Amino acid sequence: MLDSTRIKTEIPGPKSRALLERKGRAVPYAAANAMPVFVKEARGALLRDVDDNTFVDFTGGIGVMNVGHADPRVVEAVRAQVGDFTHTAFQVTPYEPYIELAEKLNALVPGAFEKRTMLFNSGAEAVENAVKVARTYTGRQAVLAFENAFHGRTLLTMTLTSKINPYKKGFGPFAPEIYRVPAPYPYRCPAGSDCSGGCRGDCFGFVERALVGGVDPGSLAAIIVEPVSGEGGFIPFPDFYLRRLRELCDEHGIVLIVDEVQTGFGRTGKMFAIEHSGVAPDLSTTAKSLAGGLPLSGVTGRAEIMDSVHPGGLGTTFGGNPLAVAAALAVLEAFEQEDLLSRASFVGERVMGAMRALQEKHPNLVGDVRGRGPMVAMELVKDPASRAPYKEGTSKVIERALQGGLMLLLAGQYGNVIRTLMPLSITDDELEEGLSILTRVVGEVASS
Repeated sequence: MLDSTRIKTEIPGPKSRALLERKGRAVPYAAANAMPVFVKEARGALLRDVDDNTFVDFTGGIGVMNVGHADPRVVEAVRAQVGDFTHTAFQVTPYEPYIELAEKLNALVPGAFEKRTMLFNSGAEAVENAVKVARTYTGRQAVLAFENAFHGRTLLTMTLTSKINPYKKGFGPFAPEIYRVPAPYPYRCPAGSDCSGGCRGDCFGFVERALVGGVDPGSLAAIIVEPVSGEGGFIPFPDFYLRRLRELCDEHGIVLIVDEVQTGFGRTGKMFAIEHSGVAPDLSTTAKSLAGGLPLSGVTGRAEIMDSVHPGGLGTTFGGNPLAVAAALAVLEAFEQEDLLSRASFVGERVMGAMRALQEKHPNLVGDVRGRGPMVAMELVKDPASRAPYKEGTSKVIERALQGGLMLLLAGQYGNVIRTLMPLSITDDELEEGLSILTRVVGEVASS
């Protein structure tokens, strides 16, 4: 078990420093790390490094550990499956747990219609296959995406992703027939409106104009959207905006793909973020917290759309690996047994309240606080008038928090957003400890 004593050595400690040197000789420079520490053990919302420093984890492996590190149900499910078989490739020799998980996802994903689910390895792979399915079903090629979006790092999903550095820099040419429009962002409204009281919807005009001057709607296979921009800075799409997208897709026969890779499995207080709007997507992509840390993703959607692809047209060697499927079934069991959706709502309210208090106390530094459920973030600026992004200050907060025993991640186009992705199973004491560290270091940076 993890100690209650948090920080025992300097950070990074001697063992982590030695491993960083080895990494430099063995791993490409491109594989950068957010934290200069090497993990030894993790339980729940706590992580211990090789130097026996223990941290409260507000990163969750970039939103992967919603049920917590080493959840006992997940651990036991994987152990049991290892003893039976570890791999056959589902398209060669299928197995019942894959079907069971597909049935559960078909029932959980919003939409009162018959659905199908296929499993893959990563969020990017799920998105790529969702686009393939949409193109096959519609006989069209074009896809409309949004600014601030992150959909992956493969050629197609990197093209759909909007941030250049580090995700696209030097990697062109990109995939064709991808079109992009500005996304809702009340704090920095792309339409130049005063959205201080909430998004007014003026920015939806960008979508409407794109279908006149950018791409023929009769050529659009799909519109893809994250209900809350993840890497883009935790910017929720307003419910009315998502409903208008649904109406637009229905009008023109466009497939609506909702990317729930980061927002799914309780991260916004509901199992899927799109549920807040009442919209039923045609296709949903899931990954990250689906399998409690094991690589697994899925595409779930309308049966007639998913069944439009010819036999053998979709496939992957490791997708739906038996170990990952066993873990995912245990994750869904944990949500039911622990009522993690209720816990998510509580955590979200507490984090939002703490960040609002920081904004009130340090208005010259904390420009905006936003989010949904426990998917909360604050945007740091150099001053409230210009709203100039304060990337350096954001990095200072994250570095000082780590020294104090709290792991945080940045986000946003300008690298000036601090986001929270703590496990939903975090205890009250751990949550308060993490928020206390955050409050202290934000105050230090604000006064420096």
